Amino acid sequence: MKQEYKIGNLKLRNRVFLAPMAEMNDIAFRLLCKNAGCGLTYTGMINPRTEQKLILDDKPAIQLFCVNDVGVEKFIKKYDKKASLFDFNLGCPSKVARRIGFGAFMNHRFDDIEKILIAMRRATKKPITIKLRKTKNVWKILKIAEKYCDAVCIHPRTIQQGYSGLPDVEFALRLKKKIKIPVIYSGNVNEKNSEELLKKFDFVITGRAALGNPGIFAKLTGKKTNFDFSGYLKLALKYKLYFSQIKLQAMNFTKAKNNAAELREKLVKCKTLNEIKKVMSV
Repeated sequence: MKQEYKIGNLKLRNRVFLAPMAEMNDIAFRLLCKNAGCGLTYTGMINPRTEQKLILDDKPAIQLFCVNDVGVEKFIKKYDKKASLFDFNLGCPSKVARRIGFGAFMNHRFDDIEKILIAMRRATKKPITIKLRKTKNVWKILKIAEKYCDAVCIHPRTIQQGYSGLPDVEFALRLKKKIKIPVIYSGNVNEKNSEELLKKFDFVITGRAALGNPGIFAKLTGKKTNFDFSGYLKLALKYKLYFSQIKLQAMNFTKAKNNAAELREKLVKCKTLNEIKKVMSV
């Protein structure tokens, strides 16, 4: 009998997730990761006031970014049946986040954070999670999060670190001891350390290690099927993704190849889908 994992009322097949990555987490890539054994896929960050058409056939976790609760309830109700859970991002350290004041740069706005979580909780019975970074305000945010959230995701790097340097696993462990709800660990999760991290945390989430390598989920979950660029391309064509997006992902899929630099140089020059197929030997 397979072990059951849960976040709130959501049942999951395993404890390894695909991190939300801007531009990279298109529907084809998410589905490929899910087929490879990924327990839960995340969309990139989405503003609840977006007019963009969302393709959610993988029933992902939808990650929201915003600076107030305007449009939050309406958005969640619109996509509630197509989502597995809703996540609020308080971890993004990008220059855009700094300029607009969202993500990790609103971690001091406790009243606004609570209003957003209240709106999210009011709009859905699906699980709600929140993503945090290593900041001095994280402990105050946790007290708010425990009132409305079903899990917390922690990326234990500071805003200044961005995605460089080593994540502070000990900080994440201190956070886990402080709260009763499940903790999702994020930060340099890969094939070598995921098993050890899963002994310490309820779930783990990997992003960069999965780029061009959805097969990482097969390895982590015991599947033996190959998940390469041809599988991605088939899904990308089904969903009529833009040529530029397919080309971007093709670049990622060269990562594990011996002649990666040569292939990327050729891909840069590609102007048609057939040229990409030829370079990637599809």
